[in-house]
Amino acid sequence: MGSVIQTDLNIDNEAQVSSVPQENIKRSIVKTISWRVVGTLATVTISYVITGTLALAFSIGGIELVSKMVLYFFHERAWTNIKWGK
Repeated sequence: MGSVIQTDLNIDNEAQVSSVPQENIKRSIVKTISWRVVGTLATVTISYVITGTLALAFSIGGIELVSKMVLYFFHERAWTNIKWGK
């Protein structure tokens, strides 16, 4: 009897995992952009406080914006394929 109940629980868990929708690429892109805007504003602010030069702060922020947006996008897409914690 215990093995029948365990089998039923496993079937239920498999059904729940397969019914979880994958995040689409457009949503990942919008999340990437919105998060980087927040992060870049923080970087520009910190850079300005440290350097005292607005042009240098925006240069640092621009480099950080592009590089981290690309890294985050691929990081986010990789995590959609990991079943752990879903």
